[in-house]
Amino acid sequence: MKKVHLKNIFKSLASAAALGMALAAPSHAALHDRGGGLLYDDVLNVTWLQDANYAKTSGYDVDGYMNWNQAQTWAQNLVFADSVRNTSYSDWRLPTIDPVNGSTYNGKFSFNGSTDEGHNISSQASELGYMFYTNLGLKSYYDTNGMVRNDYGVRGNGSYGAANVGLVRNLQPVIYWSGSSQVEHPEMNAWMFDPHWGYQNFYSKWDQLSVWAVRDGDVLGSSLTGSGVAITSSVPEPHQWFLLALGLTLMLVFEKNRRSAQQ
Repeated sequence: MKKVHLKNIFKSLASAAALGMALAAPSHAALHDRGGGLLYDDVLNVTWLQDANYAKTSGYDVDGYMNWNQAQTWAQNLVFADSVRNTSYSDWRLPTIDPVNGSTYNGKFSFNGSTDEGHNISSQASELGYMFYTNLGLKSYYDTNGMVRNDYGVRGNGSYGAANVGLVRNLQPVIYWSGSSQVEHPEMNAWMFDPHWGYQNFYSKWDQLSVWAVRDGDVLGSSLTGSGVAITSSVPEPHQWFLLALGLTLMLVFEKNRRSAQQ
């Protein structure tokens, strides 16, 4: 009869633990291609249209530029057909720009992204800024010390023209509306982000700017009814995968040693 070696069991457990930690470790890549023209940001938990100029390419608007009220209407009435999951989504909105400090907007200009107006605002409070700086790895015209650099904007070197950047298609080197109104004069102004200069500020709601739609949540494991209500199915979390791998490994180890002991 063969002995059951605890050393072998511990080695198998260590392997299972390593696998579990690898599965449970957060991914550094925040933007994922879900197919069907949709991109998921796993940090902000939002889904973007892959086409950053869909208002034009879909035929909704001739040039894709709208005033703020028109942009709001476009996003709120947008129904996007997902060919991969064979469903449509109707709960779109314009991206938000919330205060960097989490409470009130700071309109003082800054180069280092510490306020709500200026350059290098990569805070998660700005969905557009976070997309530009973090997900796409693009740069502002000014660095955090206020020094000019050449490799800035959508295409770099100051060249104009739409571009495919990373997973994003048709990103415009022009100003994009957010859905956030300026607090002091909400009837007149709304916050915006400029992917050419890497600049965030607010503009008059009557200005004609570009638009990009986003929705909350992920399309994996969910579907929408006609009213735009998400129905989420059960998708295993990383720690669940770890427990599953650990359990299966334990079963295999003990079964192997049981058979060895019987021989």
